[in-house]
Amino acid sequence: MTSLMKKLMLATAIAAAPMMTATTASAEGEKYILVSHAPDSDSWWNTVKNGLALAGEQMNVEVEYRNPPTGDLADMARIIEQAAASRPNGIITTLSDFDVLSGPIRAAVDSGVDVIIMNSGTPEQTREVGALMYVGQPEYDAGFAAGLRAKGDGVGSFLCVNHYISSPSSTERCQGFADGLGVDLANQMIDSGQDPSEIKNKVMAYLSANPDTDAVLTLGPTSADPTLLALDENGMAGDIYFGTFDLGEEIVKGIKAGIINWGIDQQPFLQAYLPVVVMTNYHRYGVLPGNNINSGPGFVTADGLEKVEEFAGEYR
Repeated sequence: MTSLMKKLMLATAIAAAPMMTATTASAEGEKYILVSHAPDSDSWWNTVKNGLALAGEQMNVEVEYRNPPTGDLADMARIIEQAAASRPNGIITTLSDFDVLSGPIRAAVDSGVDVIIMNSGTPEQTREVGALMYVGQPEYDAGFAAGLRAKGDGVGSFLCVNHYISSPSSTERCQGFADGLGVDLANQMIDSGQDPSEIKNKVMAYLSANPDTDAVLTLGPTSADPTLLALDENGMAGDIYFGTFDLGEEIVKGIKAGIINWGIDQQPFLQAYLPVVVMTNYHRYGVLPGNNINSGPGFVTADGLEKVEEFAGEYR
């Protein structure tokens, strides 16, 4: 065989290898369903949906997002049961209330459906329901870290604007913040609801009744955006210490303007993207990370906002 012929055969083999790999990596009809506790009104979950869609495209699998339209957890439990009954390759779900959701999740696992817990819940709860792993942000720990940071900045009292008080993980954020400050949560947390006008009015009413409040803590765009309007209206914008969980377009603007001191990024894109990638490779090749994955917390401040600002509400 001539040297030229050998080179031609080698070049052909190299060019064909990626095509062979791509062909064997995809399987017919692979489907993954992500079930969240979020109501339709919560725009923060758009980033989760984007992460899910991109992972499905890159892994060449079918993905579907399901949620209770009003955020009702009993409705979510039924959605998990329906998802399991459809026999997907896997379910990715939040565990925002262990008492309500652990039963349907265990039943899905017992029926042979692999499950990954994302966003809410804990690694301990993940093991208890028999899920493969947890991908998310430990909420109490994130709140505690935020409280320590605020304490170092001189904060001694605060208002936690809880827009999803029925979810224990939301309260864990407020409790962690209080413990980080070394104060009692007590009446420093309000049930704001999710209506923007009501949130704005409740924040203004609390700050009017408690004028010595050092800081405001919000738990995401749903509560942060109306709080920004409240502070603008009562003249406290930029004067009161303001921290928030999660990111969004208005939150990024607030950080850039110096009204919000920091935002905690739990990287929701990764919370949806990674479970699809992990579970698909687990089913195809039998490989699985040995540990849970903490997607946050990370503090976003005015320094280095360029990338965050570009993708806020989309991938950040």
